[in-house]
Amino acid sequence: MRRFRYVVADVFTAEPLTGNALAVFTDGRDLSGEEMQALALELHLSETVFVLPPRTEDADVRIRIFTPAVELPFAGHPTLGTAFVLGGPLSKVVLRIETGAGIVPVTLEREGPRIVFGRMEQPVPRWEPVSDPGAILAALGVERSELPVERYELGPGHVYVALASPAAVRGLSPDLGALARATNDGVNCFAPVEGERWKTRMFAPNHGVPEDPATGSAAGPLAVHLARHGRIAFGERIEIEQGAEIDRPSTLYATAFGDGERVDAVEVGGSAVVVARGEFSL
Repeated sequence: MRRFRYVVADVFTAEPLTGNALAVFTDGRDLSGEEMQALALELHLSETVFVLPPRTEDADVRIRIFTPAVELPFAGHPTLGTAFVLGGPLSKVVLRIETGAGIVPVTLEREGPRIVFGRMEQPVPRWEPVSDPGAILAALGVERSELPVERYELGPGHVYVALASPAAVRGLSPDLGALARATNDGVNCFAPVEGERWKTRMFAPNHGVPEDPATGSAAGPLAVHLARHGRIAFGERIEIEQGAEIDRPSTLYATAFGDGERVDAVEVGGSAVVVARGEFSL
């Protein structure tokens, strides 16, 4: 009988039972990829992480990330949540996490022994226009986007649709079947709230995630998208509200650094809290 311990953390929140829940298997060395995918389906969280030894001296650990349906090369809340889970035992200020999209440094802020905030330096995304967004807009039930509909690639792909108001974002009731046929990517709908705050919702039916409570891999590209189209300044940090519609309110922070079409760095941050521990016997 093989036993595999895991920790559940709620990510992009400081309040238990909110945010985006994540399972972290702290030692995945004796699991096959097929078993990892089966465990992710069993837990049925947005993502599940398996911690492995790094393949390079530049990293502290390596992770594999699975949704209930697919493996992802990178995702934001699994990377940040893993840093919160491992940062205490490893006594690290900066934890360098090897992902399928490269090494992601996560800087951890503490109050006494407790980790209270983390900031990850994400890979810089690539972007391109969506040539014919009509099927995506129709599946969302909206007529138009306030900004160009563009796709950003960061391991997972994300499509961005700008709506006129937070009420329009809250009122979305997409046809998930039609959305899955329109794109394999996550679809992010967003609108300004006030000041630095933005309201978002993210749907990814082809990833086994009808709606995500908090999407770290979408937060950084959103900051890039807004800065490229003049809605915020480069270097301006935005606060993102997500997840309330599925009773998992979350708060994410993102900053894009660069100028014009040049993006130099992307930073995404937030809090997390450990809420459970368990063990699988296989």
